[in-house]
Amino acid sequence: MTDYRIDCSTKDGPDPDYRIDGLGGPNPSGTGRWYGTIDQVLASMDAGHRFWVTVEGKSVWAIAMQHPRSGRRYVTTEADGFPPNNLLNLPSCPR
Repeated sequence: MTDYRIDCSTKDGPDPDYRIDGLGGPNPSGTGRWYGTIDQVLASMDAGHRFWVTVEGKSVWAIAMQHPRSGRRYVTTEADGFPPNNLLNLPSCPR
C-alpha cells in the first residue's frame, strides 16, 4: 500500500458542518499531484492506503471517523495538540 502526503484541502464553505470535500498533495512518485474527493480518500483508506499531514513540523496520520449522530464518515487527523482538525488549516487545493 502507499502513503500519501496531504498538503491542501477543499472545503465546502463556511456553513455549520464545514465539511472538507477533497484532499490533495504531491504524488509519492515525486512527479505531479494527486487529488481525491473525501469519498475517494475514504475508499483508499479502506483499501489500506495511508495519508499523513505535517503541521508546524510534526507529522500525523489522517484517519477515518464516523460522526456519532449522522453516521457520515469523514477524514480527520490523530490527536496531536493542534485543535480542531489539521486538515481545516491547510491551504485550498489548486483547481
